[in-house]
Amino acid sequence: MSGPQRRQQQRRRRYDVFINHRGVDTKRNVARLLYDRIEHLSGGRVRSFLDNMSMRPGDRLEERIDEAIRECGVAVAIFSKRYCDSEFCLHELAQLVEARKLIIPIFYDIKPSELILPEAVVDSKEHLPRDIERFRFALRQAKYTVGLTYDSATTGYVRA
Repeated sequence: MSGPQRRQQQRRRRYDVFINHRGVDTKRNVARLLYDRIEHLSGGRVRSFLDNMSMRPGDRLEERIDEAIRECGVAVAIFSKRYCDSEFCLHELAQLVEARKLIIPIFYDIKPSELILPEAVVDSKEHLPRDIERFRFALRQAKYTVGLTYDSATTGYVRA
């Protein structure tokens, strides 16, 4: 893609960065801090999608999130202890992987080896076998992607 084509595509993009996270674990700390930092450092030139900051009353949840995933250039997936319990998180991650988006993982108080589907998700009657395989494939991709590890006990980031 040439320079002018890339600039035109970027102008059309509503969001540059999609922040995938488990709200109960990270919404009030790392996810919000990341969102604010990107907005501040870029002077508003880099637009991030964070559900509670980017969605408005009346937005249809799945449509809005799917649109943001299609539009983004990069995703940050913040993996936490209860991340894999969330079907929304797993669905978003699978979509990001399938769309071949660049995904930067942050392992927040969790090791990459701990990214496994809980039995409750696997045994759920709500998921087709292909959904379970999509989720497993996406988690495998994340496990083997270089990212950042955050350990709140040591209060520091370390390269994964």
